[in-house]
Amino acid sequence: MAARKKFVNLDAMIERADFALISETSEVITEKIDKISLRDLEREAHLLPNLRKPDFQRETNHWSPEQVASLVQCFAEGDLIPSVILWSSSQYIFVIDGGHRLSALRAWIEDDYGVGPISMKFFGYQITDDQRKAAEETKRLIEKRVGSWQHWRTKNQQPNLAEADRIKAKNLSTRAIPVQWVPGDAERAEASFYKINTQGTPLDDIEELLIRNRKRPVPIAARSIIRAGMGHKYWSRFTEANKKRIEELAKALYQVLFEPELEAPIKTLDLPLGGVAGVRTALSLLIDFVLVASRNQQGLPAKVEDQTEDETGESTILVLEKSLALAQRMTGNGSGSLGLHPAVYFYGSSGRHSPPLFMGMATLIARKVSNNDDGFFRTFTESRKILEDTLVKNKPLLTPIIQQLRSGKRYEAIANLLDQMIKNIKAGISPTEQQIVDWAGVSGKVFVGGEITTGRNFSEDTKSAVYLKQALEKALRCPICEGYLDPQKSVSYDHQIRLREGGNGSEDNCQLTHPYCNQSIKN
Repeated sequence: MAARKKFVNLDAMIERADFALISETSEVITEKIDKISLRDLEREAHLLPNLRKPDFQRETNHWSPEQVASLVQCFAEGDLIPSVILWSSSQYIFVIDGGHRLSALRAWIEDDYGVGPISMKFFGYQITDDQRKAAEETKRLIEKRVGSWQHWRTKNQQPNLAEADRIKAKNLSTRAIPVQWVPGDAERAEASFYKINTQGTPLDDIEELLIRNRKRPVPIAARSIIRAGMGHKYWSRFTEANKKRIEELAKALYQVLFEPELEAPIKTLDLPLGGVAGVRTALSLLIDFVLVASRNQQGLPAKVEDQTEDETGESTILVLEKSLALAQRMTGNGSGSLGLHPAVYFYGSSGRHSPPLFMGMATLIARKVSNNDDGFFRTFTESRKILEDTLVKNKPLLTPIIQQLRSGKRYEAIANLLDQMIKNIKAGISPTEQQIVDWAGVSGKVFVGGEITTGRNFSEDTKSAVYLKQALEKALRCPICEGYLDPQKSVSYDHQIRLREGGNGSEDNCQLTHPYCNQSIKN
């Protein structure tokens, strides 16, 4: 498993404001500054309290520690930094372009690269290990190359400084980033944002989808889940009751999908269903998951754009409730929970989380729930042991199958494959490799092969693969269906001899089962 690239979360450094609430139809005449210095970004400055990012601007979490440190170093050494672009309303000054630059400089001033007091409060004191590690690395790089802002501020007040330090301290107090202004009304300012972001570092597909549909239920729901209801509240225009409900549901879904945090190499079978909770990685998965959970028997909404904008928050609450219900079908201690083991269903043989496997199973379950197909869950349970043994055995085959599937059809194809496997196992047919390939709809021969290892040391992939293989060999199984148990997330305590048949609460009469097996199959 290759080391995950770190990204520094600076989203707390400049507040957001809802651009939709801006009512100006013409340009606001105001005195326009031509540069922004470090002092303008200090807490007591006049500019900072009026500075905002538009709600449609991408999350300020796209820079690596190296990029943040390089920006600060360039500023400190007087290298050229591109202008930031601002637009003025009667309420705020909006950063149309340059949010990362200004946020990096304010982070330097505050010594807060995602884990300081400002960030902690902003994220509700829920900081991931990835975010913490990125912040620590950024701080180390800046301390080594430049030194802290407080260090140079103190030096500037000291007499008898060395000449080089005196000049650098003086320059830091006067250096500034140039400013350009967008003329016109709010509509033109938003159009300028889109034009700017087709150049330089363009918006990716998910960012553009979120921005253009930011008032629709699925994007609001996905953004609320990714930060467990914390961070910027894209749902702030709703009533207090609806805001509270959205945050409760988002927190519950985050816990179900992304806890505990995924570590590499894998050293536990207690794995998160949704993989890594990094904002950029998980948002695409969440959009798909919430959309699948929201669909009716006709498969609608097919796309995010099929839903109308949510003016009250009720539609967002509805899709969150459906998403939580789907997640709780997959895991948890509720009576309908299948207790799917993540290592079996959602991870490849090397320990990497597989969004197509996760979304394939989610799509299949959501489809059966929407069609009120209760018989499927009984059939699944009866076929579960062979299905899971087949999946574990054929993990190396599933990876190339997924790669050959069209990206837009992968989830449906995996859902159909799993459905076919379950039906055939029920009919007494144990799937062969060729049948798995055929049922996936992949034409031709699928090549199965591992990476050729030439190094002397074990890679993280190898370590994870060996751990998963050996740990699953010894993992608990449900005595009712003989499928794998995930006791950390989903377990039911079953009376082997029922109470109504004279069973008691003794240790000898207790067995660990899947919740669904205990509450539905046995009863």
